[in-house]
Amino acid sequence: MQNQAIFPLFYLPPVSYFTLLKENNFEFVLEKFEHFPKQTFRNRATIASPNGRLDLAIPVVKGAKVHTPYKDVKISYDDRWQRLHWLSLQNCYRSSAYFEFYEDGLASFYEKKYDYLFDFNYDILSWLAKQLKLNVNLTTTSTYQDSLSLDYRNAMSKREVPLVQTKSYFQVFSDRNEFMANLSIVDLLFNQGPQAKNYF
Repeated sequence: MQNQAIFPLFYLPPVSYFTLLKENNFEFVLEKFEHFPKQTFRNRATIASPNGRLDLAIPVVKGAKVHTPYKDVKISYDDRWQRLHWLSLQNCYRSSAYFEFYEDGLASFYEKKYDYLFDFNYDILSWLAKQLKLNVNLTTTSTYQDSLSLDYRNAMSKREVPLVQTKSYFQVFSDRNEFMANLSIVDLLFNQGPQAKNYF
C-alpha cells in the first residue's frame, strides 16, 4: 500500500476528487479506520441552486466523537434528511439535460436506510463509478496507517481551495450564476451525462 494512493470516502464527492483519482490512474484505497473528522465532505456535498451553492449535510448520531472510527459512525434519522436531500436534488436539477437519465438509480439511495455512513457513501461511490464508466476496483484499508506517500485523507477540506483545477462546463442556473467550480460530481453528471468524464 505504500505506493498506492489513499483517499477519504466522501458523500457525492466534488469533481476535483475524481480529477485526483484520475491523476493516480484510478489506483487507490479508501480509508475506513481514520477518526471521523467533522465538517468535511465525508458527510457533506455541495450542489448548484438558483441562489448559488447549496450544502447538503448527512446528520450523524450524536456521540460520533472525534475518536470514533469512520466505519463506526452511524447515520441519524431524527430529521428527514433523505427527503430533504432528494427534494433539493430534484428541485435544483430537474431542468438539467440528464437528470431523468440518472434519477431512478440515485433515488434508491434516499429510500433505503443505511445504518453506517461509510456503507452509504461506499454504495453511492460504486454507483457513481458505474455511471461514469470508470474502471475502478473499490478497496478499503484494513488498518489505519500513518505517513503514506500518496495520502489524500486530509487534502480535500471544504474550507480549502481544491488541489486541482477542473474544467468549466454548462450548469443549470448559468443564466443567473457564474460558473461554480468543484461542486458535487452529480452536478457534472446531470449537466453533461456521458461526457462527464471529459471534464475531470
